[in-house]
Amino acid sequence: MEPRVQTDIVVRPVRDVDAEALGRVHATCWHETYDHLISQAALESVSPKRLAELWTHWAVQGPEFKMSAALVDGEIVGFVGSGPARDRDAPRTRELYFIYLLDEFHGTGIGQRLFDAAVDPDEGIYLWVAGDNPRAHRFYERNGFVLDGAAHTEPFLGEQLTEVRFVR
Repeated sequence: MEPRVQTDIVVRPVRDVDAEALGRVHATCWHETYDHLISQAALESVSPKRLAELWTHWAVQGPEFKMSAALVDGEIVGFVGSGPARDRDAPRTRELYFIYLLDEFHGTGIGQRLFDAAVDPDEGIYLWVAGDNPRAHRFYERNGFVLDGAAHTEPFLGEQLTEVRFVR
């Protein structure tokens, strides 16, 4: 029996030097998450370089924003972001903007560690998630979120994506 390799997992605040790696992981996560919701042609237009440019901006947000990355053996495998609510009719003052984790790390507990880095335990918060993403729905329900009945269709990569709102 071979010895089990110990994996080093770190969740830490995003740094500006992470932008390129975050852009690559972000693009991969979009392919893995939305391949059944968005056309292949639209997904092929996702540019890791363009997403890295967005991360350059996101990495230097103020203290009211919580942006963290998960690293396994020194490589970024996921990320999370929360901050002030963006909706005029927001049911809470804070919003979980996104949490993405490469498919191969689902079920490892890293997603929960990312969530915990961005959301205070007793914090009232809400989020939007793709309506047809049952794995994410189960994750948020385990973390005390409930659907509040709100839904909208958003432009996403030149197509339309229906999102539902969860509130905690």
